[in-house]
Amino acid sequence: MALIKDGLGAAGKELGAFKKFISRGNVVDMAVGVIIGGAFGKIVTSLVNDIVMPLIGLALGKLDFAGLSVKIGETEIKYGSFIQTVVDFIIVAFCIFVVIRLFEKFKKKEDAKPEETPAIVKSDEAILLEEIRDILKNK
Repeated sequence: MALIKDGLGAAGKELGAFKKFISRGNVVDMAVGVIIGGAFGKIVTSLVNDIVMPLIGLALGKLDFAGLSVKIGETEIKYGSFIQTVVDFIIVAFCIFVVIRLFEKFKKKEDAKPEETPAIVKSDEAILLEEIRDILKNK
């Protein structure tokens, strides 16, 4: 019975550590980023497949990239789909680059702001005590 209690105690400690890990802000922020990134990826994929690649195909003489493939024996290699995925990646990478640059600009502006220190209003008693202190230091 003691072995079972020790096992549950260790599991309880691990569960507590896991709860502490999950409740940290960074983990929640990361989870939100992953979810938004997945949704953003779907948007970019649609942009590439439904708008960008058809326009490129039209410019190249009504070429359909989705249908580009080569057959080797029984295997079909769909290199057109690969080209679309590469364009998809380039657009996502460019968007991430732009967002990071914007964050860097905002961070530089925040860092450049001098911190304003509030003016300290001294009472007459404080001024008098400082004068007495200065006189005693000089003696």
